[in-house]
Amino acid sequence: MRNIVVIGASSGIGKELASHFLREGDTVFLLARRTEILNELHLEFPEHSYFQYFDVTENDGLFEKLTSIFHQMITVDLVVNCAGTGDINPDLKIGIEKNTIDTNITGFTVLTDACFNFFKSQGFGHLVVISSIAGLRGGAAAPAYNASKAFQISYLEALQIKVGKENLPICITDVRPGFVDTAMAKGGGLFFVASVEKAARQIVKAIQKRKRVVYVTKRWRFIAWIMRNLPFPIYSRL
Repeated sequence: MRNIVVIGASSGIGKELASHFLREGDTVFLLARRTEILNELHLEFPEHSYFQYFDVTENDGLFEKLTSIFHQMITVDLVVNCAGTGDINPDLKIGIEKNTIDTNITGFTVLTDACFNFFKSQGFGHLVVISSIAGLRGGAAAPAYNASKAFQISYLEALQIKVGKENLPICITDVRPGFVDTAMAKGGGLFFVASVEKAARQIVKAIQKRKRVVYVTKRWRFIAWIMRNLPFPIYSRL
């Protein structure tokens, strides 16, 4: 059985993945702001679950807080970071943009570096991050969200290069969902919307295969190819 940390375990993909790991008998440390939901999971699996309040926007001491949790578990096999935010913001309200940046860029970077350094010190580990297909191109409806996911994709790729150059026994998986039926799926024109259960099943398989990049659901690989290759004059009119 594995020792697993799930960040953002109180809703959506994070909650579904945490429930899956607990059903499999793994020991899971649940982290999120909504501790009442984490407590419900803990009461269902009291023997091998732990939980703690955790806000990725509280950057002061965040690195040390996560590292302390890792040391409590002694060893950590897998960290899944599902924490993220994004809002439709065509009027460019700075509060919305700042919250997205604080969560998806600053918080993400602190958490990712804490995981990477701990895995490097213990000699193994698997980091899984839920980024987004939105990171492949800019988006007028939610500029900071798309840009923040592009940052995540690039950062994870950089760490993968670092793993190769330093010959480190660390696996990094970048999960790029399309539309999943969670609170994050906002705005009109949604298509290929997957259930949380289906998305989680495909993510679990990607973790088992230790994939570097995975699109969820699988049909979004085709959409990703189109997005990357559409000329800007065409893409900008969509």
